Amino acid sequence: MIEDMKTVYGGIEAGGTKFVLAAGTGSGDILAREVIETTTPAETFGRAVEFFRRVSTTAKISALGIGSFGPIDISRGTITTTPKPGWAGVDFAGYFKSELGVAVGFDTDVNAAALGEREWGAATGLDDFIYLTVGTGVGGGAVVNGSLLHGLSHPEMGHIIVARDRSNDGFEGACPYHKNCLEGLASGPAVEARWGQKASTLPAGHPAWELEAEYLSQALASYIFTLSPRKIILGGGVMNANGLIELVREKTLAALNGYLKIAEITDNIDDFISLPGLGGNSGVLGALVLARRIAGRGETAI
Repeated sequence: MIEDMKTVYGGIEAGGTKFVLAAGTGSGDILAREVIETTTPAETFGRAVEFFRRVSTTAKISALGIGSFGPIDISRGTITTTPKPGWAGVDFAGYFKSELGVAVGFDTDVNAAALGEREWGAATGLDDFIYLTVGTGVGGGAVVNGSLLHGLSHPEMGHIIVARDRSNDGFEGACPYHKNCLEGLASGPAVEARWGQKASTLPAGHPAWELEAEYLSQALASYIFTLSPRKIILGGGVMNANGLIELVREKTLAALNGYLKIAEITDNIDDFISLPGLGGNSGVLGALVLARRIAGRGETAI
């Protein structure tokens, strides 16, 4: 129950396996929070609307921010070509605008997480950084010169092609579009398909982690050479593996191979490549930032 609050923002971090729903003032707090399973659009959206309507009995939801799994069309507020059954073409933002009668800010889940980390987490005060999630999928959001990076669409950092280690990895890849893209080789489902068990059950020292770090380090080196970030934040469930981030740091330095003589990387790799400062709340707190921004602009539509 939210008490003594007249106006709050709503936030949705929409993932392929779960939705995180929250209400807050947009100041880094979470006043109400609920996690629901991602099933069909009708069922999942219906449960989310019920949550915000319950919140609205004691506090007015003034705007809603949505950080969604993708690919998405940000301008239209829709999901596009996702392989998740039943979700391609869904009018995400339009549904919630219609049901709740509020302005909706809509972006990728990783862009939302980047906003949250910049506001209150590991990227506070930084104008150039990357947030990469490694979980059910692999995706990245970039802040460049203080703004989220957009273009024709949004970055798809999980779908860059990486070199498969054919001597140690006979797994073809889990991505239905590209096979040996980063998501296809390093996502949670890829780990499970390759080793026959979930990443969370694999012990430290298992050969899975050397391979995982190799693929992630290839990608991070590419991002560093391309975007020159001041920090890379690695989130998502796979990154909870004991010792994985240390391996990623080591292999990223090896992939750069001394080409960049930058002290922030060479002498401070533990800070340059870090875990999220907000733990599992990066995305939903960033969704609240999206809501605050859309409300502040006085917009009535996505």
